[in-house]
Amino acid sequence: MSFAAQFLKEAGEIAAKIDTARVDEIAQALADVRAEGGRVFFLGVGGSAGNASHAVNDFRKIAKIECYAPTDNVSELTARTNDEGWATVFVEWLRTSKLRAEDALFILSVGGGDKERNISANLISAIDLARERGAKVLGIVGKSEGYTANNGLTVVIPIVNEAHITPHSEAFQAVVWHCLVSHPLVKAAQTKWESSK
Repeated sequence: MSFAAQFLKEAGEIAAKIDTARVDEIAQALADVRAEGGRVFFLGVGGSAGNASHAVNDFRKIAKIECYAPTDNVSELTARTNDEGWATVFVEWLRTSKLRAEDALFILSVGGGDKERNISANLISAIDLARERGAKVLGIVGKSEGYTANNGLTVVIPIVNEAHITPHSEAFQAVVWHCLVSHPLVKAAQTKWESSK
């Protein structure tokens, strides 16, 4: 079997194993955030930051939910990294944004953070603030043992090949959030190509 065929076979296996009940739970949580006038803050690093930016567009435009990604503001991100350190860039951004109980964090990450090994400390401190303030913590991650998966309502992307955890996790972040933004509980506006005849 070619590499491409194997990789796409793995993708099919992952799609078949995703916890769809958990996806539906997150859809309900997002609908609740919108109904309560809350905001969703998408947090991600690296490829997941790119996904966060894309997700903000989709959820604002299609779901009519007020959303933000701190990584979209490069000036503030780099100023905070320079002046305060990388570990606090998200939590301080959220404090300035006055994160409240009606809001939600939506974590997009491969590992989801590991407190003991000091991995993705910026996500961990943001999650801790959200829990302290009563905000929802949602996520799509690739590791069931990570901090996000153990501290929020999270879809864990099934691992079918240890060598491809990162590419499959980041690819399926987009699959799952597109499912969410298309979900009848969440979708509030028609998309152009589906509505044009």
